[in-house]
Amino acid sequence: MPVYKRIIPCLDVQNGRTVKGINFESIRDAGDPVQLARFYADQGADELVFLDISATNEERSTFIPIVEAVAAQVNIPFTVGGGISSVESARALLRSGADKISVNSSAVKRPELITELAEEFGKQCVVVAIDIRKVEEGWTVHTHGGKNDTGMNGLEWIQQVVSLGAGELLITSMDGDGTKNGFALDFYKKAQQLVSVPIIASGGAGTIAHFEELFTQTNITGGLAASIFHFGEIPIPELKKELSKTTRIRN
Repeated sequence: MPVYKRIIPCLDVQNGRTVKGINFESIRDAGDPVQLARFYADQGADELVFLDISATNEERSTFIPIVEAVAAQVNIPFTVGGGISSVESARALLRSGADKISVNSSAVKRPELITELAEEFGKQCVVVAIDIRKVEEGWTVHTHGGKNDTGMNGLEWIQQVVSLGAGELLITSMDGDGTKNGFALDFYKKAQQLVSVPIIASGGAGTIAHFEELFTQTNITGGLAASIFHFGEIPIPELKKELSKTTRIRN
């Protein structure tokens, strides 16, 4: 079976609005998540990721009504994350229309959650999101919206979560987030050698060339971005048309 590369817009949602920052800070408003979701589905996005970025810090679950509203507008795979800490909270989101659920801080706090979710819903539903930042000795894992440096080695953590049952990884370079300076290819080239599950790369997308580099220099299957889509800098149809010249992409 041929592996198609995926273009994935990300809706970071806070207080019911889509927002975007730089290096996980300097947050600004980017629009209504329901309207954006419908727009991206119509534009030809392959998947959609919805992250309730303040749910963990506010110690609450993801807002179900917004998830339901977004799910009603899209006919593409839809991943939801933020504040998922149990099988029950994941089930509520899947019943609300999510196709996959994403866990991050809760998986670091209690790694066995990954196995519980995989056993209950199947690995294909379980995405582990990992926020990394480069340090002198490699990359460390951050949680709670990037606020907490766990000191854990990023490459070791991705291997652990896959062994526990993660069916997909969403790896965000905090150094690249919102900078538009390109994906963290150095990390992804190492990561792809350690695990066999699909990886979505996030953080740093600023040009069409950045996606071309990601898809031609690595075997990463998903490229995620936010601000370049939210603010109309790169229309998805234009991006996919250009990428189709160098890689296998769904038009």
